[in-house]
Amino acid sequence: MNVFIRTAQIKDMPEVLKLIKQLAVFENEPDAVEITVKDLERDGFGEIPQFHCFVAEVEGAIEGIALLYNRYSTWKGRVIHLEDLIVNKAKRGHGIGTKLLDEVIRYGYNRGVQRIHWEVLNWNAPAIAFYEKNGATIMRDWNVVQMDSVGIKNYVSKL
Repeated sequence: MNVFIRTAQIKDMPEVLKLIKQLAVFENEPDAVEITVKDLERDGFGEIPQFHCFVAEVEGAIEGIALLYNRYSTWKGRVIHLEDLIVNKAKRGHGIGTKLLDEVIRYGYNRGVQRIHWEVLNWNAPAIAFYEKNGATIMRDWNVVQMDSVGIKNYVSKL
């Protein structure tokens, strides 16, 4: 299977969104995706892009993505956050995820980042094994903290 990894283009965003929605179903959150193709187009290809995306093509079809963005660590300096690495369910086990991860790591290395950071669900044993096999450290003593738009609105209303 020939896998070609490239930087996503604006025309790819409908396929990117399909994979994001597929991931949401896999993670038991089928109704959680709120973004639209227009959001991805604006945020990824506007004046100040908010993310960078790689796509994996197999026979001209997009079968995987890696979406990442810049962060800054008070301890390390420049880092990258890998928001999602997604491979089409029908194409898993063919090395697509490895090729996407290779490109993300190369991208970070070429930019001189000090760390590449991402999360993985604690029940996703295949992903955990994949990341550990490739040299990543799973930080089991840290908890992910989030505040959604409702929480933000409620917080601000108390100020």
